[in-house]
Amino acid sequence: METRSSILDANAYTGAPGTATPLVERRRRALGPAYRLFYREPLELVRGSGVHLYDAEGGEYLDAYNNVASVGHAHPAVVAAVARQAATLNTHTRYVDRGLVTYAEDLLGLLPAELDQVMFACTGSEANDLAVRVARAATGGRGVIVTAEAYHGNTDLVTGLSPSLGAGAPLGAHVWTVPAPDPLRRPTPDPGARLAADVRAALDAMQAAGVRPAALLVDSILSSDGVHAAPAGFLAPAVDAVRAAGGLLVADEVQPGFARTGTAFWGFERHGLVPDLVTTGKPMGNGMPIAAVAARADVLEPFAATVPYFNTFGGNHVSIAAAQAVLDVIRDEGLQQNAADVGTHLRDLLREVAARHPVVADVRGDGLYTGVELVASAGTTAPGTALAADVVNALRRRRVLTSVCGPYGSTLKVRPPLPFSRADAARFAEVLDLVLTHDVRVGEVRAGEVRAPGKE
Repeated sequence: METRSSILDANAYTGAPGTATPLVERRRRALGPAYRLFYREPLELVRGSGVHLYDAEGGEYLDAYNNVASVGHAHPAVVAAVARQAATLNTHTRYVDRGLVTYAEDLLGLLPAELDQVMFACTGSEANDLAVRVARAATGGRGVIVTAEAYHGNTDLVTGLSPSLGAGAPLGAHVWTVPAPDPLRRPTPDPGARLAADVRAALDAMQAAGVRPAALLVDSILSSDGVHAAPAGFLAPAVDAVRAAGGLLVADEVQPGFARTGTAFWGFERHGLVPDLVTTGKPMGNGMPIAAVAARADVLEPFAATVPYFNTFGGNHVSIAAAQAVLDVIRDEGLQQNAADVGTHLRDLLREVAARHPVVADVRGDGLYTGVELVASAGTTAPGTALAADVVNALRRRRVLTSVCGPYGSTLKVRPPLPFSRADAARFAEVLDLVLTHDVRVGEVRAGEVRAPGKE
């Protein structure tokens, strides 16, 4: 059985023990084999600033991948807020904290009015775990629907809701998957109708198994599935189907939230949706350990009436200070508009690259979240799995960092910090053009290209 993870293994370092640098070998011995490193030549990064990262030798890299540092690496306002609060107080949420309440009100003010309460955690994994528990308490159901390559975290519960982790992390009980849209291999004039039909089929299977639905848990940019943003609104019919069956919508906004899609502050807004629960993660604190679940009060009440929630450092003083600074920076620096403008410009440039290199079969996305679909040979739909791996490693050698996603590991995932500029976009496109022209082998299907990582 193939156990590879489509998100962890597609661009993982695979050097054999004894062939690595001394530091990589020490890391392997100390951390064990479950961890993954990026790239065939792993990077030791020692500093970051804005959209740039620096290695141990002082080399500078353009970061086109790290959304966790959402407002840029080491943003001065976030650093100052963290330093001030760390020098003052850092403890848990069982004491009254004015900053926590102020931030909660600020965050809720950016969400639909129906979502009027919020609980804090430390990671997106914890947030998704909590949201599913809340949804099950609210509905009395157990069944959860996710997309076929979704990633929602690494607790025991949400690992079972993350098929992208591969067969070594099997789906949990009462979990059904539906395929994400694929404009190249599953073209359809109405992806929303097709997704809704797949969701209804999953609901029928759930009913046949005697399982009541609890929720559709979905990342509205479908990032691990290959970055599928268009057309705006295509998720709505699937949500209608779930709600008609008694389930809820849990919008996982760890990836598309906090202004990343540009056209909206939240990914679900692009689809005209008001979720029942919204989850967020570390980008809300620029990498500090903070996450949240926002909910309608009536949805939260059945869980709250039976389970007293407590997360020792979910919403701690330092992380809240970072999160408040992030919201302030997004607003003060106009980063949502920047994401919209620069993201559109980047995709325009990448489509020019595609015109010169037909192995670039599709460029899609919204804001500063872009998927670049590679095929093994021009004019085919054979996934360019090996080609994509070659491309990201060649980009790394030319000091541009990104990775891959999607069921075949054939989609470049371009997801930079929000201050990414038009000059940065031009650099990314220029270097990708150079890589496709000079650095990689194109034009033939290689053994195993059409096999999706993580699938039998």
